[in-house]
Amino acid sequence: MKLTDKVTGEWVDVAIGQVTATDFTNIRQQEGFGFRWELEQEYGVYKLYIKEDENQILGLLSIKDYPKELRIHIRLIEVVKHQIGQAKTLDGIAGCLIAYACALAFKKGFDGFVSLLPKTNLIGLYQDKYGFQLYGRLLAVESERSKQLIDKYIGDD
Repeated sequence: MKLTDKVTGEWVDVAIGQVTATDFTNIRQQEGFGFRWELEQEYGVYKLYIKEDENQILGLLSIKDYPKELRIHIRLIEVVKHQIGQAKTLDGIAGCLIAYACALAFKKGFDGFVSLLPKTNLIGLYQDKYGFQLYGRLLAVESERSKQLIDKYIGDD
């Protein structure tokens, strides 16, 4: 999996893995994340990190499976603060995390069905940039749109 460095134009190799107990401690001590991620330990929590340095976490994702509803729900998603907005140097962090949730939803037989409950000011972003659609109070992607996100952000990884 690769992200584009906006400054140099070069690719940066990244990976996604499950957050460990040590990671939770490091995240709490790091200034780049605002959520209390240790409260998410009972769920699946994943980190997007630079392959050369697993401690350099760029983004975090907490998910919960709803097997009876055949979906994965994104509980929390956060990009490290210095990689948000105009000052960011890497592009696609949130997209990689969302695409990873989509890939997990296919792996579990949920046809790529991924939902989230967005902050009001982010609804348009999720719809425009990632193709989410309204499902009552939730936004969701599934099937073909999930495959497109996987192709765009994860590729063959």
